[in-house]
Amino acid sequence: MKRTLLSSLLLLITSVCAFAQEQGDYLARVKKVNGVEVYIMNEPLVDYEVVADVNTGLKAESLLTGGLINKSISGRVEQFINRVKKENANVDAVVYSSGKRIVGVKFEQKATAKNKGIARVSKIKGMPLFIMCEPLKSYRVLQSRGGGIKWKSAFTAGVINNSIEEDVEKIVNKLYGVNGIDGFYFDGTKEGQAISFRK
Repeated sequence: MKRTLLSSLLLLITSVCAFAQEQGDYLARVKKVNGVEVYIMNEPLVDYEVVADVNTGLKAESLLTGGLINKSISGRVEQFINRVKKENANVDAVVYSSGKRIVGVKFEQKATAKNKGIARVSKIKGMPLFIMCEPLKSYRVLQSRGGGIKWKSAFTAGVINNSIEEDVEKIVNKLYGVNGIDGFYFDGTKEGQAISFRK
């Protein structure tokens, strides 16, 4: 009886752990811009301390074109990093969560081979969102879409621009519902992709 109960308990624990792993965190390897790790709408696995906090500032490209041409995600991230470096901040990475601000961070401990440059990604519409980070699981692209015209920027002649998450949300809404979709991938350009982890 004890052996049967123990076997059943072990089977239950194994099943719960497998389910949690299936439903749980998605990890990805982040990109570097100008030698700095970038965590865009995701979080480093390593604890960190904020050492700089900057906003985007005006977008010359958008202003000069009356809001018709806007920077890509990676272009805006590069602008953030340049502003952090202007403050003479010595940072290991930048972390962007929302709005038009980004923080420069120093890691509190040395990263290991298992967690260096690895992010825990956030979810949107219940699915993982990979922005400027490569999923650790293999995937295939189902469909790509661009964001189209940025009406807020066009109507204000480039004075007011979308935040990164507004641009991402616009593309996600176009991709949501693609058959077989498991997540969303943004490599930093002006396009996003519906991806599947299934073979």
